[in-house]
Amino acid sequence: MTDKPKLLTVDNLCVNFHAGDKVTHAVKDVSFEIDHGETLALVGESGSGKTVSALSILQLLPYPAASHPRGAIHFKGENLLALPPEGLRHVRGNQISMIFQEPMTSLNPLHTIDQQIAEVLRIHMGITGAKARSRILDLLTKVGIQNPEERLGSYPHQLSGGQRQRVMIAMALANEPDLLIADEPTTALDVTIQAQILELLLDLKAEFNMAMLLITHDLGIVRKMADHVCVMHRGKIVEHGLTKDIFENPQDDYTKHLIASEPKGSPPPADANAKTILKTDDLKVWFPIKRGFLRKTVGHVKAVDGVDVDVREGQTLGVVGESGSGKTTLGQAILRLISSNGPIVYLGQRIDGYNSKQMRPLRKDLQIVFQDPYGSLSPRMSIGQIIEEGLLIQNPDISREDRDARVARALTEVGLDPKVRDRYPHEFSGGQRQRIAIARALVLEPKFLILDEPTSALDVSVQAQIVDLLRDLQKKHRLAYLFISHDLKVVRALANSIIVLRHGKVVEQGPSQEVFANPQTDYTKALLAAAFELETTPADAVST
Repeated sequence: MTDKPKLLTVDNLCVNFHAGDKVTHAVKDVSFEIDHGETLALVGESGSGKTVSALSILQLLPYPAASHPRGAIHFKGENLLALPPEGLRHVRGNQISMIFQEPMTSLNPLHTIDQQIAEVLRIHMGITGAKARSRILDLLTKVGIQNPEERLGSYPHQLSGGQRQRVMIAMALANEPDLLIADEPTTALDVTIQAQILELLLDLKAEFNMAMLLITHDLGIVRKMADHVCVMHRGKIVEHGLTKDIFENPQDDYTKHLIASEPKGSPPPADANAKTILKTDDLKVWFPIKRGFLRKTVGHVKAVDGVDVDVREGQTLGVVGESGSGKTTLGQAILRLISSNGPIVYLGQRIDGYNSKQMRPLRKDLQIVFQDPYGSLSPRMSIGQIIEEGLLIQNPDISREDRDARVARALTEVGLDPKVRDRYPHEFSGGQRQRIAIARALVLEPKFLILDEPTSALDVSVQAQIVDLLRDLQKKHRLAYLFISHDLKVVRALANSIIVLRHGKVVEQGPSQEVFANPQTDYTKALLAAAFELETTPADAVST
């Protein structure tokens, strides 16, 4: 009598990428299996082959650039690599769903949220009309979208990064799949919603006996969510086993390195006498709500509502809060990328009245690293061209040799080989693209840098490297940072002072040590509890 086959079996999978005569061996003889109700985590640094392995399951890699010279992927006994397109369409989104890492590039910018989720329900389950609307509202509520009725008609660009990720999760769960592939499912989420999403995934897994392939750089999530772990490095699985065994007794040196990696150290000492680089007073960003045939303004969305900011030379101001609290909007307003009301003072000079032409000379000194690296990098330019673009505009007289040297230095500082400068953004992993975005900002040697979730797409070892890099650059150049993040462990390692935002208002602010040690408001206490108590909570307790 033969044993019942596993739900999914990947056997000696190999993936090659072809670019002309060059062949890159991205995945090399990878094997793993997942049974009904089990969770397997693929962990490893960016570029290790985790996502490529997952995309191979549904044959979502670009053809003919990607090929599978060897291996098989069996799902319910069928080899997915041998299925015709019609067979794959029956599997995709129905029996196997996927949560992608970058929601902005995965959601259709021309369709509203309700249209995109309704399409999934209509195609795979035949649900339409009022029943579909009820199901959509239920899904959006489950994944933490506030006032879902008001969000149904929203387009992806009208949502925050965390809200877009939640919509992706709702779409993936709509058909109650047998296997859910979750590629960094909580990357863009704040800590409180992250805990809710993990609880939701655990509940759905138990309710529907759903299996999960979890791809993440957050080892805390792996410890709580996964039954088994496969550690990938340079396209190979270097260690696999039960989650408890991997964390308590890792055998491979690379696994030991990953487990030991987390942002360490402390920010530079607070200096009240340091020169103020940028300051705001009662800053407001209100978006009008227009309704009716004549589009009459009937109210305002108060995205930023009376925020005071004081960022000093060599210091870091951390801005924390849930998705949609106004963190990114605040940063964009400070840089005059969107309109605002209230004084914005840079080095003693008011800039809130400046137009784009007046702001151009200041762009060299005022830089930003955006949350979504793929959306902010031109797909038609090589990364060398992307990084040097600012130098061409701000320093047109610089020689080509000096420009190339600065581009190479910036790439080296963020942990990338300068030899890859001729490659394009789509040829890099999510974490590598984030490093490219950081290099683009750093190459101009700014005085003030806004970092909007700069480590959200990075694995833990690279997070630690980026934190150390930012700290070293700050010390060397006396840089002033406005650090926006939902990762409070990273904020604690970098920020001298903190602002806690909720619904556009400051609910608490002060020196970071005081806020972390003795939070004054219930909201701040909830944020800290979600960030740090989850680290030590067993998986079964998360779902209770």
